[in-house]
Amino acid sequence: MEKFTTLTAIAAPLPEANIDTDKIIPARFLKTTKRTGLGVHAFDGMRYRPDGSENPDFVLNKEPYRKAEILVTHENFGCGSSREHAPWALLDFGIRCVIAPSFADIFFNNSFKNGILPIRLPREVCDELMNDASQGSNSRITVDLARQIVIRPDGQEISFEIDPLRKHLLLEGLDDIGQTLKRENAIEAFETKRKQDEPWFPKIAV
Repeated sequence: MEKFTTLTAIAAPLPEANIDTDKIIPARFLKTTKRTGLGVHAFDGMRYRPDGSENPDFVLNKEPYRKAEILVTHENFGCGSSREHAPWALLDFGIRCVIAPSFADIFFNNSFKNGILPIRLPREVCDELMNDASQGSNSRITVDLARQIVIRPDGQEISFEIDPLRKHLLLEGLDDIGQTLKRENAIEAFETKRKQDEPWFPKIAV
């Protein structure tokens, strides 16, 4: 998983509450088990018209937001089904951070596991950040995870809370498998000792 340290990027304003995971990635695209290739279908029903052409009014179809890495939105983002494809689609599009007043719990947890930083900030602060984002490419927002601050284009710093373990894992770029591999030597030592203490235990060919 790619490390998340400091991100200075274009932010896309999406002033809508209760955006569910079916809007983030519709169910018909859930056939894959790969984490890549879903970005083209992120927000499919909002990005495209029924004939498949782009909806010019949707923010991610506009410049400079096609290259947005931060999404600023409203309450209860990621509600609905628990599909992990939702953060996969956002990440594949290029989104590394979502800022909102609140998130659905499962989406919130899945985001951390896939290298996306979800930040909870008060609604009025999110509205201010959306106003900043609406200024386009000359109005970039910085997210400093180590310092736990969001920096507005005018230099104002806004602090946010994050679980210390989740912060550490993002800074180190560790997903569940990565956490396990960090203890690889201890695991191997345990297995060696177990085989010595329990010689009757059947060996598994690898």
